[in-house]
Amino acid sequence: MNVRRQRISGIAMAATAALGLGTLTACSGASAAGNTDKFDVVASFYPMAFLAERIGGDHVHVTSLTQPGQEPHDLEISAQQTAQLQESDAVLYLKNLQPSVDDAVAQSEVKTKIDAAALTSLEKHGNEVGGHAAEHDDHENEELSGLDPHIWLDPVRYAQVAEGVGKAFEKADPDHAADYKANTAALVKKLDALNTEFRTGLADTRTKVFVTTHAAFGYLAERYGLTEEAINGLDPESEPSAARVKELEKMAKADGVTTVFYETLVSDKTAKTIASDAGLTTDVLDPIEGITDKSRGKDYFSVQQANLEALQKALGAK
Repeated sequence: MNVRRQRISGIAMAATAALGLGTLTACSGASAAGNTDKFDVVASFYPMAFLAERIGGDHVHVTSLTQPGQEPHDLEISAQQTAQLQESDAVLYLKNLQPSVDDAVAQSEVKTKIDAAALTSLEKHGNEVGGHAAEHDDHENEELSGLDPHIWLDPVRYAQVAEGVGKAFEKADPDHAADYKANTAALVKKLDALNTEFRTGLADTRTKVFVTTHAAFGYLAERYGLTEEAINGLDPESEPSAARVKELEKMAKADGVTTVFYETLVSDKTAKTIASDAGLTTDVLDPIEGITDKSRGKDYFSVQQANLEALQKALGAK
């Protein structure tokens, strides 16, 4: 994802933090991170917060560093958020996705640090290299440079992360270990069912190729035998080059592509420009980096259901 996306200023983030870090559900409550009578978990962005809340249930107080509607890759956390991170019992994040979070976690004294990237396997995906993953190549985590971080979009990998998070919660808060174990098992079962739905729903389609403005779906594509063609190296607010549009138009005709997908947290201008020039339609394929009023669903599972339906329509599922 391009670094030129509009960033929320440090002043704005500090003001937001001063009002209390964004929370996700009733169990999160309205108090700041840390110093509650529950197991206080700071999550870096929505997919991590969703896991923490599903696994932790009533025993956790979850706070997200990324506000609803904010583009997570560009997050610059405030001094107050960093201080509140120090007061938490655990932090759940995805290393190499948000450099400012990585730095804050590395410098913090939080006893339980859970890196989702260490709980499953990461891979390089062609269109991802040179995209936002490459933006972080100068970061200290050299071993992860160039690897696709979007593991949560693959239900199988997300389930593996969930199992690791559950075990970490059990170890860090043993008084509620039995509940964490049960909640994890229930979540993994639901993710397994989602995997089956995707596998069967995309098994027989007219084409296996889809076009998206964001190279976020490499793991999902690989899991279900699809090919992602990402519009790489383009600012979301700029118009694509004539050469790239011609290349995509040729590919679309050859592979029976009908749709250019865009996401909810950024402008659809690029997708609509390409679609118009290439004679294609547009639709949403949500990378589920945050839930807003524009999301086609209220949580991870409902948005994934919408993603599946969008892919089935675009690919011509039979």
